[in-house]
Amino acid sequence: MDQKYKKDVLILAIKAGKIMMKSGAEIYRVEDTISRICKACGIDYVNVFATPTGIFVSIDSDGSDDTVTYIKRIKSNETDLSRISKVNQFSREFTTTDMTVEEGMKLLDEIEGRRKYPFWMRVLAAAVVTSCFSVIFGGGAIDFGVAFVTGMLCYTLSRFLEKYEINFFIRGFICTALAAFCALLAAASVEGAMYAPVITGCIMLFVPGVAITNSIRDFLSGDMLSGLARMTEAALIGISLAAGAGVVIKFWTMMGGITL
Repeated sequence: MDQKYKKDVLILAIKAGKIMMKSGAEIYRVEDTISRICKACGIDYVNVFATPTGIFVSIDSDGSDDTVTYIKRIKSNETDLSRISKVNQFSREFTTTDMTVEEGMKLLDEIEGRRKYPFWMRVLAAAVVTSCFSVIFGGGAIDFGVAFVTGMLCYTLSRFLEKYEINFFIRGFICTALAAFCALLAAASVEGAMYAPVITGCIMLFVPGVAITNSIRDFLSGDMLSGLARMTEAALIGISLAAGAGVVIKFWTMMGGITL
């Protein structure tokens, strides 16, 4: 098999895996997708090792010593289930049709460059999520309104910090600190407002639920390293969220504000 063709197939498979990994896919799904794409192109010897921060792939078409290895560093992660679904659909089409590598690369470029929902829609969704959770955790109509506005502010701040590549631990700390300040200010200024439901609702907006779920699925599928890494990441994010709100509440009480 031509060496250039093997490299092109490997780059295509790695790109599909990278998109899935950066979108929050499970480790076994990433490895399986890469293996299927390579084998669909006649490459039977495929070894894939994926972690949340990198993908390592070695391929060989005939078992000889002419092995091609590729390493791809994954620097950032987000949650985009729609993008994962589209890559899954692409892999099924690629392995069951006569799609060429060039056509496959073009489709992956389109998937990777797909525009997200408009910013205003994401801000509105964040506000609705925050306000609904505040009601679930015991808030009333006033708390619903406070949480709605606070959720908008916190999500906007989060995206602003992400633009400057602030890591998610610091982002979570700052955003929940803002949420706690807004909730405490509203509770002190508006009769009948409670700060606890608003703070809890805002924290739920940033809880790494997908990371926790994927870590468990990685453990169950035997990927202990990835499962442990994701579980540790989720735990540290949870600590940063709690610390952000806790620090503001502590300073508020020290300055003579609401007594806990």
